[in-house]
Amino acid sequence: MARLDHLALIGFGEAGMTFASQWDAPVRAYDIKTDDPATAAAKSDDYARHGATGAATLAEALAGAELVLSVVTADQALLAARAAAGSLAPGALYCDLNSVAPGTKREAARAIEAAGGLYADVAVMAPVHPARLAVPLLVSGPHADAAIAALGAVGFSPTRVEGPVGRASTIKMLRSVMVKGMEALSAECFLAAHEAGVVDEVAASLAKSWPGVDWLAQADYNLERMLVHGRRRAAEMDEVAKTVADLTLDNAMTRACADKQRALGTLGLAAPEGLAAKSELILGKGAKAA
Repeated sequence: MARLDHLALIGFGEAGMTFASQWDAPVRAYDIKTDDPATAAAKSDDYARHGATGAATLAEALAGAELVLSVVTADQALLAARAAAGSLAPGALYCDLNSVAPGTKREAARAIEAAGGLYADVAVMAPVHPARLAVPLLVSGPHADAAIAALGAVGFSPTRVEGPVGRASTIKMLRSVMVKGMEALSAECFLAAHEAGVVDEVAASLAKSWPGVDWLAQADYNLERMLVHGRRRAAEMDEVAKTVADLTLDNAMTRACADKQRALGTLGLAAPEGLAAKSELILGKGAKAA
């Protein structure tokens, strides 16, 4: 499973493009944007720029693939697994790297296993850029050892998590309560501080309580991620909310975070450089509710 010509990518967004650009041979890739005439040309350009061989259909991408990496948006993860099941080669290893609830991973696993594939729950525990293939991965499920060997052979450094499908995803989901919750809080905090004209004072106060954090830089980075990837991150937080709810716990904070991420992501704004410029642009668009 180490051969790149036997590897296929489902999804060619940030993660897919980042991974493909690190390999020394083209890999086959398929993205649903290929199906839309409005986005097909741009996606073909993405394939070419990042060293992938774009497939016209999912079946074409998966033909003969021994290792499949699914890196789609959270709201497409289960649909992708069900669609892939019909085209997987017998015994193909399907590594689901998507940020979804453990229950969603288990549903995806049932679809892949019923089709004769081998399913692995893989959790991506940090942004893929700039880490690239060094991004930390957790792997769980009955085929975790096979997944770790295959992923390692193509440049990743995954870590096994003992337990069934869903265990790795649980860790990822509950971590996101904090990570993406802090993003949403920082957006609300610093947009309000900008509107009130007290950004430097708020940042200085926070630095006294949490020394070592550059709050202005962190808030700027968080706004960047939310403006560019807010819709995708909101879809992930919907899955986090499902995870918390499935534990029969209140998920009000997570649902609010999803709303904040979605509100900023759907503004459709390019992210200018600097916290002040981003704040001016967001607030100037009448997006104070964001």
